[in-house]
Amino acid sequence: MSTAGDHETSRLDDAARAGWLYYVAGNTQDEIARKLGVSRQSAQRLVSLAVSEKLVKVRLDHPIARCMELSHGLVEKFGLASCEVAPSDPGAPAALTGVAQLAAGDIERILKSDHPKIIALGTGRALRASVEQLPKMDCPQHRIVSLLGNMMSDGAATPYNVVIRMADRVNARHYPMPLPVFARSMEEKLLLQQQEAVHNILELARQADVTFVGIGNIGDNAPLLVDGFVSREETRALIKAGAVGEITSWVFDRSGTLIDGLTNDRVASAVLQIAPAKPVIAIAVGILKVEAILAAMRGRLINGLITDEATAEHLLNH
Repeated sequence: MSTAGDHETSRLDDAARAGWLYYVAGNTQDEIARKLGVSRQSAQRLVSLAVSEKLVKVRLDHPIARCMELSHGLVEKFGLASCEVAPSDPGAPAALTGVAQLAAGDIERILKSDHPKIIALGTGRALRASVEQLPKMDCPQHRIVSLLGNMMSDGAATPYNVVIRMADRVNARHYPMPLPVFARSMEEKLLLQQQEAVHNILELARQADVTFVGIGNIGDNAPLLVDGFVSREETRALIKAGAVGEITSWVFDRSGTLIDGLTNDRVASAVLQIAPAKPVIAIAVGILKVEAILAAMRGRLINGLITDEATAEHLLNH
């Protein structure tokens, strides 16, 4: 249950963002309104509030200022369409709460649209944490579609598939992928994807208005290995082939190029679109994922990023 204090903190955060965008980044009030998802009048009031609350002096006197500087730096360096950076907690470097709240805010703004949207979702711990931050909503006009299978090879549900969880929270139509994450062979994969229901889901994913994904690293602590999707021998083969990261179980190298063969022959996920025309936003946190995030940005596998301060610092200094 939100409190008056929570509301005040949120109001000052919004004012700080608006103040930074106006006084530091040089945005117009129309541009601020578009970026924050508010009316022009609200944007004007937020800029005024930043001044009246003395958040704006020679520099923005608010902890979020550094995060916005990092965000701006990542957009400029990697040509992203969007980037948001949450403050890091030095005492809990693996905490997902701040990033999850930022991502939930973005998802909520999309869900508030009266115009029907198709929202495609990947998987992962950060994405699941973001969905958990969503309020209860009633959004029957939207469709939520999974980009990858929701089953392990033995038929058990995958641990971090979020489509059903999100649909429960926001009352939207949803389309989980009725497939294992990996088929046993390329031939089996092609047969599975020819099923009418699967074909329809893959087509919905291709048409998605916005996509949210996680990014996994490749190594001894890789999510694909830890969660039981690939063997240690397969992981070693991927590393030998130059793999550094994966999105929806599609594995790629340092340049963001998909690895030829190996597990990519059997992955049943929707095809990753290079240089996507619509928002493909990664929610990814942690030093272990820096190489994978960098590769995804280099290869234009994503055009948006939500991360934390510590990860952003490493990305910019790499």
